[in-house]
Amino acid sequence: MVLGAIIIGCLLGAILGMNAPMISYTYSSYLAIAIVAALDSVFGGIASVIKKNFDLKIFISGFFGNAILAILLTLLGQKLNVDIYLAAIVVFVWRMLNNIGIIRRYYLERWTEYFKDRKNKKIVEK
Repeated sequence: MVLGAIIIGCLLGAILGMNAPMISYTYSSYLAIAIVAALDSVFGGIASVIKKNFDLKIFISGFFGNAILAILLTLLGQKLNVDIYLAAIVVFVWRMLNNIGIIRRYYLERWTEYFKDRKNKKIVEK
């Protein structure tokens, strides 16, 4: 189910991306930080599903809340002529990499257990 949603989302994004107009340089930093914040929320949601403590309300509020906060930090940084958005990028990417690490470990453990079980079944059959 989740894999199907990811594939459909990627295909839809690729199709829309090829047909969408170019984003102005003025707004590209806002869009970039919003995408990083949204990806952080998505990977956090996947990691929480793996940990079996996913809550849709927390996911939705984090998804939009993180993106809006990141955009506001970018706006404030541009008004002050300071690159505050870099701090948000560092934090979101750090969290994203932690969540990807959780996801990777989970699937690596499942993969290892699968092959151990196959090996044990072959030993028992002989």
